[in-house]
This record gives sequence, C-alpha cells and structure tokens, in this order.
Amino acid sequence: MQKFIQLWLGQAASMIGSAMSAFALTIWIWESTSQVTALALLIFFIQLPRIFLAPVAGILVDRCNRKFLMAIGDTVSALLTLAILLLYISQNLQIWHIYVAGAVNGIFDQIQQLAYSAAIATMMPEKHYSRASSLSFLASYGASIIAPTLAGILYSAIGLSGIFTIDLATFTIAIATLVSVKIPQPAIASNPQPTRFHLLQELSFGFRYIVERPSLLALLASVSLFWFAHDIGAALYSPMILARTGNNARILGTILSAAGAGGVLGASIVSIWGGPKRRIRGFLFGMAGAGLSKIVFAFGQALSIWIPAQFCSSFNFPILGSSNEAIWLAKVAPEVQGRVFATRAVIVQLASAIGLLIAGPLADRVFEPAMQPGGFLAAIFGPIIGTGAGAGMALLYAISSLGLLLVAVSGYACRLLRDA
Repeated sequence: MQKFIQLWLGQAASMIGSAMSAFALTIWIWESTSQVTALALLIFFIQLPRIFLAPVAGILVDRCNRKFLMAIGDTVSALLTLAILLLYISQNLQIWHIYVAGAVNGIFDQIQQLAYSAAIATMMPEKHYSRASSLSFLASYGASIIAPTLAGILYSAIGLSGIFTIDLATFTIAIATLVSVKIPQPAIASNPQPTRFHLLQELSFGFRYIVERPSLLALLASVSLFWFAHDIGAALYSPMILARTGNNARILGTILSAAGAGGVLGASIVSIWGGPKRRIRGFLFGMAGAGLSKIVFAFGQALSIWIPAQFCSSFNFPILGSSNEAIWLAKVAPEVQGRVFATRAVIVQLASAIGLLIAGPLADRVFEPAMQPGGFLAAIFGPIIGTGAGAGMALLYAISSLGLLLVAVSGYACRLLRDA
C-alpha cells in the first residue's frame, strides 16, 4: 500500500490539474455555443476511440511494461494540453481542435487507465483491493472539490491559458512520481506455438472470458445499463446548471465542489472500512442511492436543493465503484486483466457513448423547446420542475436518474448478479 499511495499521490495531483482544465473548457465551449450537443460531443469524441482501441490496449497492458505505458499516457496528455494552450494563446483555438485533442487523449488515457487498474493486483494483496479502488475515487472526488472552486475563481482572473499552465505543472508531478515507484510486472505466459494464435483470437479473449462466467456477464450488463443512463444525465449536468443560473460559473463550481466533498467522504469511509464483505451489495446499494439523489437534484431549482442532493449522489459512487472494481480484481487472473478489463471498458464505453450521443439532440431539439412557456410538456411538468431555460434538460435528467434506480432494483432481482 505504501508504494501504491506514492503512485496515487502523483496521479491525484494530475487529476486536479486536468479537472481544472476540463471545467474551464466546459465554460469556454458553453459561452461559445450555448448548445448541449457541443458539450456532449466533446465527451463522445473522447469515448469513441477508446471503444475501438480498448482491446488492443488490453493486449498491450498484458504484454508490455505497465509502468512504461502509464508514463506514455501521462506524457501524451501533457503534450495535448500544451497544443491546446498554444492554439488558444495564438487565438486560433476552435471547438474541433478540442474534439481532435480529446479523441487522441482518449486513446492514450485508455491505455494509462488499464495499466493503472491492472497494476493494483500486483502491488498489494486481495484484502486491500477495495481500499485501493476507493483511493482512486478519493483522488477523483478530491479533485472535484478543489478544481471547480479554483477554476471558477481563476477563469476570470487568469483565463484558459493560466489554468492550462497549472495543468501542465501537475503533469510534471505525476510523471516524476511514477518514475520513482516500482510497479511489479506479472510473468507473461510463454507461448510455445505463437503462430497458432491470431490477432482476432487475442482481441476476443476478454469477451470469451466474461461470457464463460455468467456472474461476470450479469455484472457487466448491469454496469453498462447504469452508465448508459448516467451519461445521458452527465451530458446535461453542466449546461443545465449554467442555463438555470444565467451562466454563473461560480455556482456551477460550488455544486461540483459539493459533489467532490460527497465523493471524498464516501471514498474515505470505504478506505477505512474496507467495503462490505458482500461486495455486490455495496455495488447495488450505491447505484440505488445515486439514482434517488439524482432524481431529487433534477427537481431542484436552487442551491439549497442542488448542494445536498449532489453531495448524497457522489457519496454513493465510491461505494458502488470500489465494490465493482474489487469483484473484477478478485475474479480475473492478474496476467489476463488487461484484456478482460479492456473488453469491459469497450462494452461500458459503448453504452456511455450512445447515451452521450442522444442526450444533446434530445435536450436541444425536444425537451428544451417542450419545457418553454407554452411547450407541450410545460403544462404537465412545469409546476414541479419549472419552465424556461434549463427546464427541459432538468426533465430529461430526472428521467435518466430514474433509469439508474431501475437498474439497481433489477439487479436485486437477478440471481446471477446477486451471486457475483
């Protein structure tokens, strides 16, 4: 755990810088377009190459030095940040530049994340898997506390260029920390007849591994449905708040910080506690809690509702995420985790990408017009969710949040999943 924490601290620093850049880019794109679709497409283009290249990334993680792959991922991310910074300073930055950079970064970030996940099993015993996974959530949500508040304040003071400069400094910390940590590499099984195994067999290995284990297949299906519904809401989250607050970046930053605080508390509890003995219960309980909280958030129209609802929502994600990750780490052999985790990533990211792709057009063309005064849904839902800018997004967010709750309830009814 000591070596892992050292590695984790460097990655946590990088997450803060990246989260600040992501927040600043969200504001810049919204101010430039006022379109949910423009923001949703950014996330979509980050996800798209990950879907197609994840199987190859999984093979690389199982065949190559994982520390080296993590270093490559961090380095490429830093170079792309520098490129966007130079384009912005020269006043040549366009939204399609950000989409291209996001797509390239998605490829190498996929490799980096798979290598990081697979490294956990070689750095510590199984009893610490839940703790290690919860620390990853702690870093992510810790960044969510610090980054939005800082970025919301600094955006008007130092602008996009200043925030990107801070991001580059945090990449330096992450790479320096990674270099100083030893990450054990699992033995690669020798292949006496390598010509018997074709690339397609290697690429399909993870899928076959999961299909042969019904409980893992049920778990993957549940996670995929959850993230499909979740990412419809994720695409709406920032533009919904900005639309309902007159583009107030500080209010958005405050809500995101509340989310970070909830996530940090949840991750801290799991880190100390170690997670439930029946990990599948933690997974399903976390999904249900997140769904209920997000439904309340959708119907809120003020900080007094948004902050506690978002805090409670984020509190559940370390519980469900660490429980899910611990199940996979325990049930998949370390020497094949790269390929199996890559297959998992492909399925989940495909579901996520579909959610992102439909969220923007649904919000911009259907729900927002329908929830304007006089719209065909305004008379029905207006009294409880309001009308005007952002109301249509709020209604769609509520529907997607109800989907999260339904996935959790369905999971309790599935015996294969309960036995995972």
